[in-house]
Amino acid sequence: MEHFFESIIPGLPMWALLLFIGATLALLAKAADILVAQAVALSRQWQVAPMVIGATIVSLGTTLPEAAVSVTAAVQGNPDLALGNAVGSIICDAGLILGIALLLGRIPLDRAVVNRQGWLQIAAAFLLIGLCIPFGTGVNVFEEGGRLPQWGGWLLVGLLVVYLAWTLRSGRGQSVPVVETAEPLAAEPVRALMTLGKLVFAIALVVIASHLLIPGVEEVALRMEVPQALIAATLVAFGTSLPELVTAVASVRRGRGDLALGNIIGADILNVLFVAGAAAAVTPAGLYASPEFFRLLFPAMAGILIILRIAIHFSGQELHRGTGFLLLGAYLLVTGVSYFS
Repeated sequence: MEHFFESIIPGLPMWALLLFIGATLALLAKAADILVAQAVALSRQWQVAPMVIGATIVSLGTTLPEAAVSVTAAVQGNPDLALGNAVGSIICDAGLILGIALLLGRIPLDRAVVNRQGWLQIAAAFLLIGLCIPFGTGVNVFEEGGRLPQWGGWLLVGLLVVYLAWTLRSGRGQSVPVVETAEPLAAEPVRALMTLGKLVFAIALVVIASHLLIPGVEEVALRMEVPQALIAATLVAFGTSLPELVTAVASVRRGRGDLALGNIIGADILNVLFVAGAAAAVTPAGLYASPEFFRLLFPAMAGILIILRIAIHFSGQELHRGTGFLLLGAYLLVTGVSYFS
C-alpha cells in the first residue's frame, strides 16, 4: 500500500496533496489517541504499570517496521545500515522525542519501574558498544572500526526474549488503580484479549499513517524547491521515529507521560536487542561499525542516555521541562557535529 501511494503522490495537484497530508495527520492523531487509551486500559486489566506496557508491547510494535527493514537489508547484502538505524534511533528517541514530550508536559516517575528499565536501557547501549569492539586483535577502532558479530546478534535476540518476559512479569501489581465493574470475572481474559487486539490495531495504524505521511510531505518540499540533501537529512530521518513521536505527544496530552517514557526507553532497548540483534543474527559477517561510530555515534548515544539517567536520579516524582531543554540541546549538538565533522 505504501508503494502504491508513493507512485500516485507525484501526480497529485497541490490541493489534493495538501488534503492527503491533512487526512493522514488526522488519522495519525486519532490512531495515537486510540493507542494510548487501549494501552492504559490493558495496563488496568493485566495489573501492569502503563510504563511497562509502553516499554514492551507498544515499543515492540513501533520498532517492528525498523527491524523488518534492517533484516531485509541484511539479507539482501546491505547489512551495515542496520547498526546506523539502531544507534541513530536511540539518539533521536532519547534526545529529540523525549525532549519534545517534556516541553509539552511533565512526565511522572514510577521510581521502581523507571530505575529498572532505565538501567536496562544503559546496559543495552553499552553491551552493543562492547560487542562491536574487536578485543585482543590490536585493531584501532577509531581508524579501522569494529564489527557486531553474528554470535553477538544471536545473544541480543536471546536477551530480547528474556527482556520481554521478565519486564511484563516484574511489572505486575504496579498498575493504575483498577476501576470496579459489574462484569463477571470470567469475562476479564476475553476483555483483555479484545483490548490487546485494539492496541495492536492502533499501533499498526500509527505505523502505516507515519509511512504514508512522509512521501506526501517530501513531495511538497520538492515542489517548494527544498534541496534534496536537506530533505534526506531531516524528513527521512524524522520519518523513522514518527511513530514514537506521535505516541509520546498523545500520551503526554492525555496525561499519561509515564506511557511515553516507557515507550521511549523500551524502544531504545529494542533498537539494540531487536533491530541490531536480528540484523546481525542473519548476517554471517555481522554488522560493520565504521570509525564514525566510535568517534561520534557511540559516544553521543552513551552521552544522551547518561544525561537522561542523571536527570531521572536528581528529579523528584516527575521529569520537568528543564530536562527536555537539556535533551534537545544534546540532540541538536550531536546533529550539528555530525553534519559539520
